[in-house]
Amino acid sequence: MPKRWTAATPCSYLPVVLLVLVLPRCILSIRADKIISKEDHVSATVNATVLDSKGNPKQILTKDDGTYGQNSPKVDAKGIVIAPAPNHGVVDRQGCDPHTRFMVPPRTGHWVALLQRGNCTFKEKILKASAFNASAVLIYNNNSNEDTVKMGHEGTGDTVAVMITESYGKEILGLLERNLTVLVSVVVGQRGQAKNINRGSLVFVSVSFIVLMIVSSAWLIFYFIQKIRFTNARDRSQRRLGDAAKKAIGKLTTRTVKKGDKETDPDFNHCAVCIEGYQLNDVVRILPCK
Repeated sequence: MPKRWTAATPCSYLPVVLLVLVLPRCILSIRADKIISKEDHVSATVNATVLDSKGNPKQILTKDDGTYGQNSPKVDAKGIVIAPAPNHGVVDRQGCDPHTRFMVPPRTGHWVALLQRGNCTFKEKILKASAFNASAVLIYNNNSNEDTVKMGHEGTGDTVAVMITESYGKEILGLLERNLTVLVSVVVGQRGQAKNINRGSLVFVSVSFIVLMIVSSAWLIFYFIQKIRFTNARDRSQRRLGDAAKKAIGKLTTRTVKKGDKETDPDFNHCAVCIEGYQLNDVVRILPCK
């Protein structure tokens, strides 16, 4: 026989709905994890110390959201920060101009180039600073709405390359523009999975979760409405049956057991539900089966 629909049937399809919505996303997540796990993300803590005229520290800035480049040595580095020098009155903050140069003070052992992201590849920027014997390169982002990313710059040798946020880079640049000496130290931070997150995937997950919650809530509401309707219908049916039974019982004829009736005979076969034998003056109903 075909299966009848009941109040519990809608709820039984809820796991199927959840599976259909969640399973494709789970598969995508597994695939994404396999891709991400191939490359580790290495964070960097960048400490900037402002020195006075005597070389004593007077201000310290610290940020731990830097990111080592993919092809950079994951080692500590330090040195005086130097930004590109003006060329005919024009400063190329990105270090992409072929004539970009750095004014390194004499007897400077280690120094760190400060460049802005954009206009040319990371490799070109790093090689430009390496040509002036930079110990490390700090590249600050060009979008305040984006976090640091893991740069790809194959073929840059042993030069340490770290990306920092736009706000931090401009803060250090502002100190340099005030002719202040800034000493930077780069320290290796935690290793973990890559931080690059596809924003489209994040939006997709959020929308899918919201849709899933709406569908689940709708099914639950429908289920409880059906259950309440089923319960009310069952109660009405039971009440109707009870009223009909009372009316049927009320229509049965009755009589009083008297002396000499067969019910008073000790050998009388009493009904199966009777616990005690009939007594005189008992009122009994006469069933249709007599």
